[in-house]
Amino acid sequence: MRRKIVAGNWKMNKTYSEAISLADDFFQLAAKDPSDSVLTIIAPPFPFLREISKCLEGQPGIFVAAQNCHHENSGAFTGEVSASMIRSADASHVIIGHSERRQYFAETGEQLLKKVNRALENELTVIFCIGETSEQRNSDIHFSVIRQQLEEVVFHLGEEILSAGKIILAYEPVWAIGTGVNASAAQAQEMHAFIREQLRGKFSAATVNEKVSILYGGSCNTGNAAELFAQPDVDGGLIGGASLKAADFAAIRRIMIGQAGL
Repeated sequence: MRRKIVAGNWKMNKTYSEAISLADDFFQLAAKDPSDSVLTIIAPPFPFLREISKCLEGQPGIFVAAQNCHHENSGAFTGEVSASMIRSADASHVIIGHSERRQYFAETGEQLLKKVNRALENELTVIFCIGETSEQRNSDIHFSVIRQQLEEVVFHLGEEILSAGKIILAYEPVWAIGTGVNASAAQAQEMHAFIREQLRGKFSAATVNEKVSILYGGSCNTGNAAELFAQPDVDGGLIGGASLKAADFAAIRRIMIGQAGL
C-alpha cells in the first residue's frame, strides 16, 4: 500500500524561538492522535533542522525534511547546504524542485537530477515537486509540461529506488499557490492520475501503484483537505501556509488519518 503523507513546508518563515514553539505546539497536538497509518513530515528552514530533529524524540511517525540541497556534497559554494550536511543534522527527507526554486532560482531539470542523485546517495528520501503555471494550463500544455518534468528527473531513476519508497512526488499547480485560486478536487485527481499513468509507462505497475505516493501541493487547507484526500490518486498533501499554524496542520493531519482509516 502507498504511504499516506502530510508534509508541512515552512518556507522562509519563523525565527528560532518561533520555530521551536511551533514544533512543540504541533507535537503536543499530534500526540493526541497517534497514527502509524500516516507519515508526517516537517520542513523547517535550514538553521532549525537539528534542533527540531531533537524534538522528534518520542514522536513516532514524524520526520524532518530540508527544503532544498546543493547538487555537490562539498566545495566552494558559499551559502549553500549539501545533502550530506542535511543528513548529519538527522533530517531524513529533502524537498527538491519546488516551484519557487524553479521560478526564483532558475533551477533546471539537469540541476534537479543532480540534486536528487546527491540526496539519494546520502540516504535521504526525496519529495520531488512538479507543476505547471497558469500560462501553461491556459495554453493547454499542462500535461506535456508535467510529462517533461518527469522525464527530466524521475525517468532517470531506477525501479529499485521507486520500489524502496525513496521518491515521493508532489504535484504543485503553481497557479493555485498563494493566489486564492484553488484547484478543484477533480482537477487534482485528473493530474495525479495522469502522473501515475506516465510512471506506469516507465516502471512496473506494481511499484507505481503500491510504492509511489503523490501529494497535492496547491493551497491545501482545513477547508479542502477532506475532499482532496478522498481522491483515489491523491496520497496526501504538501502543505504551505497552513503548516505555519499548529492547530491547522494538526487538523489536516487528523483528516488524513481519518481517510487512511477508511
